[in-house]
Amino acid sequence: MTEIKFQFPANHPCGAGHFPGNPIIPGALLLDETLASIAADLAIHAAVWHVKSAKFPQPARPGDVVLASYSLTPAGEIRFECAVSGKKVLSGVARSHHAAKTGSIL
Repeated sequence: MTEIKFQFPANHPCGAGHFPGNPIIPGALLLDETLASIAADLAIHAAVWHVKSAKFPQPARPGDVVLASYSLTPAGEIRFECAVSGKKVLSGVARSHHAAKTGSIL
C-alpha cells in the first residue's frame, strides 16, 4: 500500500453551504481529490476515472488531514481507502481512463 496525505483548507468554500453550522466535505469532492492525488503520485494524467465503487462511512470536514492509501491490482484497478484521525471516510475501487485504454495503469 502506498500512502499519501492531503488537506482541505479550514475555510474551504464548500463548508459555507454544505452544511451551515456543521460543514462537511461533499463525497464527490473527497473522491475527486483522492483520485487526483493518486494520479499525481503515480505521475499519470488521468482526467477521466471509471469508479467501480465508493463508500463514505464517515464525513470528512474542512481542515481535516486525509491519509489516503492505495494499491494497484493485477487487473489494473486502484483500490483506495482514506482516513481522518484513524477513521475511514472513503473506500473504493477505480480505474484510470489510461488504464481502461491500455490495460495498464502506467
